[in-house]
Amino acid sequence: MHDPEPWRSKLYRELGLASVQSAGPAAWLIILARSLRMFAYGAVSVFIALFFSSLGFSDFKIGLFMSLTLLGDVILTLILTFAADNVGRRKTLLIGSIMMSVSGLVFWNLENYWVLLFAAVVGIISASGGDFGPFRAIEESILSQLTSGKDRTRSDVLSWYVTTASLGQAIGTEASGRIVGRLKDMDGWDEKRAYHAIFALYVVFGIVNAACVLLLSDRVEAEAIAKEQDAEEIEAEVLLSHQEGDRQNLEQDQPNPPASPPPATSTSLSTSRLAQLSPATRSVMYKLWPLLAVDTLADGMVNLSLTSYYLTSKFQIASSTLGDITSMAFFLAALSTVFAGPLANRLGLINTMVFTHIPSSAAVLLFPLPPNLVITIILFFVRMGLNNMDQAPRAAFIAAVVPASERTAVNGITSTLRTLSSTAGPLITGSLAGQDSFWIAFVTAGVLRLSYDFGLWALFVNFNLHQHE
Repeated sequence: MHDPEPWRSKLYRELGLASVQSAGPAAWLIILARSLRMFAYGAVSVFIALFFSSLGFSDFKIGLFMSLTLLGDVILTLILTFAADNVGRRKTLLIGSIMMSVSGLVFWNLENYWVLLFAAVVGIISASGGDFGPFRAIEESILSQLTSGKDRTRSDVLSWYVTTASLGQAIGTEASGRIVGRLKDMDGWDEKRAYHAIFALYVVFGIVNAACVLLLSDRVEAEAIAKEQDAEEIEAEVLLSHQEGDRQNLEQDQPNPPASPPPATSTSLSTSRLAQLSPATRSVMYKLWPLLAVDTLADGMVNLSLTSYYLTSKFQIASSTLGDITSMAFFLAALSTVFAGPLANRLGLINTMVFTHIPSSAAVLLFPLPPNLVITIILFFVRMGLNNMDQAPRAAFIAAVVPASERTAVNGITSTLRTLSSTAGPLITGSLAGQDSFWIAFVTAGVLRLSYDFGLWALFVNFNLHQHE
């Protein structure tokens, strides 16, 4: 009779840490790079609306800035992710890291609205706190390539990819709140100069992100898929030759039809990526993309920067307190996403996405109703604490229904559509804030998010996964 598995080993396996370890150094570097990058995003996003307000820009200009910044992310994501598998994923991530540092350098030193807008549009500035740039689509493709959906390692690794990102955001928002508060109390430092200093983090972590990219091996490239497919085809042919005996020579004279669509590396940049997707992939994504667009439109209307701005305007919260509240929310998000992988393995990807997202959506809907700060903060914690639990299952779901050779293109299109749908959100909310009707944005966003939840469950709850694996 075998001894029962030690509880520490079981916990290590159940929480997905064993899957992360087995994924290898490339996965660890990807997870590290994103967590550090989200530190910078979190540090900046909580104060960026307040930064523009301190420069004397109107609420409409703040909303316009966020919308146009997201539009710039759309263009950048289209260019970089569509070229990633052809040019090289590491080169593409390196370019993004450099652009991140350059944008941070501009915000660190300048105050002209149009110069800052240009730097945000053509570079990488997270005005909303989300990871809408080109990094995430490519990184999720790499992690999906390094893991398997059938043995459940993929959902575990993607869960920790989200968990460490939330943890990085939490530490970033906490640090920025403390830094801004401390700098404002120093002689010769005012509010604007303190906000400027936060953007120095963008420069530093852009450089660190580049260092992580340079350490990645060629296992992360799309060409690795083609090599694995070739090896599998050779192995299958050898096995078939042994089984068929005397017919081996005859079958070797016949051309072997391709077992799957050609890898993305062999396609031309001039051909539309959407047209290159297989009919099965398009059939699934044509249902999923509109739902994701609705969800991200809602998130754009009440993103972290605008929510922080709303809280400050309604309750006159100090910068350090705002940083503490936001940081605690991200810590809760990091804690909850630890369980996203185990839940997905037991409840299923779609059930996990929907059942964890509905309470978060309801909190958005009810957010403007409480007249006191305590209940408002509780709703904020519910929203933020559960908001990221659907991210890893969603990435695992896409990887489970899309062939490996199409994942970067699908992730790029998905990221582009989500970012594009977010661009209208801040502009709408900025207009409402100017009319003292900010609360309408939260109610509308809550209804849209709930529509996404129920639509997702109705269309995909019994969907057949891993047909291509």
